[in-house]
Amino acid sequence: MKIICDGLDLSDAINKVIRALPNKVINPVLEGIKITAKDGKLMLFASDTELAIEKTIFADVIEEGSVLVPGRFFSEYIRKLTNEQVELFTNEKNQLRIKYSNSEGFVQLFNTEDYPLISSVEKNTAIKILQRELKDTIEKTIFSVSTDDSRPTLKGCLLEFEGLTLTTVALDGYRLALNKKPLEEKTEEKSIIIPSRGLGEIAKLLNEDDSLAQIYIDENYVLIVLSDTVITARLINGEFINYKQIIPQDFVTNIVVDKQQFEDSLERASLPSRQEKNNLVKLEIKENIMSINGTSELSNIRENISISLKGKDLNIAFNARFLADCLRVIGSEFIKISFTSSVSPTIITPGETDESLYLVLPVRMIN
Repeated sequence: MKIICDGLDLSDAINKVIRALPNKVINPVLEGIKITAKDGKLMLFASDTELAIEKTIFADVIEEGSVLVPGRFFSEYIRKLTNEQVELFTNEKNQLRIKYSNSEGFVQLFNTEDYPLISSVEKNTAIKILQRELKDTIEKTIFSVSTDDSRPTLKGCLLEFEGLTLTTVALDGYRLALNKKPLEEKTEEKSIIIPSRGLGEIAKLLNEDDSLAQIYIDENYVLIVLSDTVITARLINGEFINYKQIIPQDFVTNIVVDKQQFEDSLERASLPSRQEKNNLVKLEIKENIMSINGTSELSNIRENISISLKGKDLNIAFNARFLADCLRVIGSEFIKISFTSSVSPTIITPGETDESLYLVLPVRMIN
């Protein structure tokens, strides 16, 4: 293989695919980034067998071929060459020679034949969605994914495609996050569960503009095509919880509150209990005031904020972090919070739209 390419383009491509390298070394060859030169392009590929990322850049291909370079070392090296034209070519010692300006370096290569094959996904009918919409729905739900190994289907987000709508759901047994986004074209009904790690890396590669993402699904993998970047993620097999059954429909207390004011007050009120195991805050809702109380052996903070109340007064307690996580991803000026009782799930929704819904279980108070 022999190519010449722009150092900045090469570094950018490496920084994208390196996200798929394994966090723990199980098979040393998976520490490598596979580089293939063909038809005037350079394709960089990395995978931990659960997640794979391929990025393509333009290059002057003098001699076609494939090499497998040590991923993290190569990344650090090329990161220092972003202002250079870089020449890459192999020698008889199974090394990659990296030439730039009047300098050069050599990297020992892995054997490409030892690199495991990754299952390919057939590109049948694409599900199309704007990249910014896909990125947003991931970011607004992924924080509720479970980390409990005993419930593997909850260790990812459920993506339901139906008609012109994508519904993304995550839950961990204490809270639930749901978000709806529009699709660009009507699609048949499908549902998949993508592991949180893969989904998180996908979100980092998505643009915040109107460029398109194309999604292809088969039995075990999902393929997401973003112009010159292709991501493959292994799916979680199994049945997701019927989340619709756990979302209450009838409420006895409804409040509307300024989101930023609630977020700031919650941040302060939770300071005393932040070191406690349950990070508990108590809400006292009465007339048009909500008091947020945080208590520990050393301190007590009480925040009072104005609300609009419909229904009964209520006292209820929560893990403050669960509330804060929901507020962080809601962009609305006002939020609606709906309560059934002090021990039943509470629903938080943006005030201006029904695109998102967050469910949080309260903490049972001991009188």
